[in-house]
Amino acid sequence: MKDLKAKHAEALLRKLVGEGEHVNQDFKFTVNDPRKIARTISAFANNSGGHLLIGVDDNGQLRGVRNEEDIYVVEAAATVYCEPACLPEFTAYKAKGGAVIIRAEIAKASSRPVYVKEEKNRRKAYYRVADENIIAHPLIVRAWKAIDDPDNSILYNMSSARVSILTALEKGPVTFEKLAIEVGLSKKNLEEVIVQLTAMGVVDFIYVERQFMIYLKQ
Repeated sequence: MKDLKAKHAEALLRKLVGEGEHVNQDFKFTVNDPRKIARTISAFANNSGGHLLIGVDDNGQLRGVRNEEDIYVVEAAATVYCEPACLPEFTAYKAKGGAVIIRAEIAKASSRPVYVKEEKNRRKAYYRVADENIIAHPLIVRAWKAIDDPDNSILYNMSSARVSILTALEKGPVTFEKLAIEVGLSKKNLEEVIVQLTAMGVVDFIYVERQFMIYLKQ
């Protein structure tokens, strides 16, 4: 199968499956939708990396891959639908009974964001939260870009607006809208400062109850 020699690894597979789906692991029994796979690849690459276990159903049963076409679909997802391309590293494992499971390892992107080419020429960046692929908050995407900006010296200039924001965030996580009201800044100005503070690693976003909240990192 694509020159992959399956290794007998029943114990390893049982260990991985026992962990369930989480921030760094996703199960895929079928991989017939490359754009859907691309969203998972984007989410892993924009977070801390992760891997797909192909041939494992949602209940953790080791069903095995159908054929080598599964790998080609994942490759298409990574190269055609991800921007920039984010090709996984493949390893084949053989479970008891002969089922072959493919592990597709996705590294954390050296430069974020990794976008998915969606329909109608739209691009979206995803982020992994628990076992879900979430569309990344626009300010997080801007912060990722700011980190790679060669002219980022402005990030380290403290201002009264930053002090007000940090003071407000000492009380705990808050939505962008509530923070804007508390610190009395316009949406545009608050966005700029939050992007800067996120790029500096001072604040970050947490996804709670289907919404993003900003919090002060310790």
